[in-house]
Amino acid sequence: QVQLVESGGGLVQPGGSLRLSCAASGSIRFWIMGWYRQAPGKQRELVATASASGAPYYPDSVKGRFTISRDNAKNTLYLEMHTLKPEDTAVYYCNRPNSLLDWGQGTQVTVSS
Repeated sequence: QVQLVESGGGLVQPGGSLRLSCAASGSIRFWIMGWYRQAPGKQRELVATASASGAPYYPDSVKGRFTISRDNAKNTLYLEMHTLKPEDTAVYYCNRPNSLLDWGQGTQVTVSS
């Protein structure tokens, strides 16, 4: 099974930016891929998806601030996050929405002054 490794999180001030990466151990070329997040005490939520060709989807909570992209040649998914808010604080994960793979360890994003 393809394994997923997220990276790029950190501590950032409100209004700041981060770029997350998700490295897959095998090809993701033909899959819809997505980014999820889970805040303490809350359910995991989907924050972005990209079709195999890269067509994005975002829920209203992040639309205009987050950008998902992918490099199929590198088996890597990205999430650029701008104008970060404290409510964006969560552990961020990538996965395949249509048929979930084993979850990676995630990468912590903390937005705080």
